[in-house]
Amino acid sequence: MKKIILVVLLAVFSFASSTFSDPQPTFDKPRKVVFQIYNSDLSVVNNNLNGIYNILKEYPSDTIKIVVVVYGNGMRALKKDYDKKTLTRISSLMQYDVEFIGCKNTMESMHWKEDDFIDGVSYVQAGIVELIERKVSGYVGVLAY
Repeated sequence: MKKIILVVLLAVFSFASSTFSDPQPTFDKPRKVVFQIYNSDLSVVNNNLNGIYNILKEYPSDTIKIVVVVYGNGMRALKKDYDKKTLTRISSLMQYDVEFIGCKNTMESMHWKEDDFIDGVSYVQAGIVELIERKVSGYVGVLAY
């Protein structure tokens, strides 16, 4: 029982320590963030993943919606033969409802199939168009270094 109370208090205090702009994020109106990955360089991909983890630490899970649009050379980061540790991190983020969206145009130009990629990825025809439309619909765009 004491452990449960401690966890609840820590959650309340950690949420209270962050100051969010008005309107405050809520279940009905969560913050919406879209990351773009168009580079498969391991450090770039992991910098993006680090940014996502940092966001997830600050916002209560029901007040944040994160989407990662992957296109161009970045699609390599979602292939089953990419760095295993990084793929594990991506799969872990999917468990926290982070959505990874891949670009079919890139796949077609590289002659890749959906079977070449990890499970859990959804696909759109043009990743860059998905990125644009997410931003127009109110998502904040993030491009990690």
